[in-house]
Amino acid sequence: MNKKIQLQDLGNKDYKETWDYQEDLFKQIVDVKIQNRREELNLSTPNYFLFVEHPHVYTLGKSGDISNLLLSEKQLEEKGATFYKINRGGDITYHGPGQIVGYPILDLENFFTDIHKYLRFLEEVIILTLAEYNIVGARSEGETGVWLGVGTPFARKICAMGVRASRWVTMHGFALNVNANLGYFDNIIPCGIKGKAVTSLQVELGVENVNEEEVKEKILKHFSNLFQVEIIKQ
Repeated sequence: MNKKIQLQDLGNKDYKETWDYQEDLFKQIVDVKIQNRREELNLSTPNYFLFVEHPHVYTLGKSGDISNLLLSEKQLEEKGATFYKINRGGDITYHGPGQIVGYPILDLENFFTDIHKYLRFLEEVIILTLAEYNIVGARSEGETGVWLGVGTPFARKICAMGVRASRWVTMHGFALNVNANLGYFDNIIPCGIKGKAVTSLQVELGVENVNEEEVKEKILKHFSNLFQVEIIKQ
């Protein structure tokens, strides 16, 4: 079992380019697993964790409803945003500047073979990170991701999640609103859930700007503790 994860911070990168890169890493891992099975080998499979910030983009999961995008192609263009139908779970979401996106590309056979546990661990990483800013994040029953004010009329989502897994290899991940322009969420029904708001760390703390590098360090700390891994920065 390989308990090491290679960290790559891709900076600001186009969504489609990043998706293609994820697919390449995903395929590398799957190919090793297929080779192991066919040739009765025990080659180690790599694990990756990508941090990235995307230019304005809306993505729709495989089970999503296109009517949750409230913009025409022309309006998307006017807002400088792109749109992709993709192969993760979940409905529609937004990515953009000021949002920390994390894509763990892991062979879960190095950890545990349980997708629900994996999602709960990702949520817990964010909940623990928010707690360091004295913000109480929580799960909302039946709604993947991390929320604030669960069970109140002021419930709001701060972190969206959507993953794909095949042969116990994961891709896609989470998107935490840190300094994001929340106005872009007005153009969708986020995650297909009507009547619930979104928020950001910046809004909740009432500050002009949150140090995103500091937030990333906290995320990595909690991720490595929960998954009991060694993160290798590249």
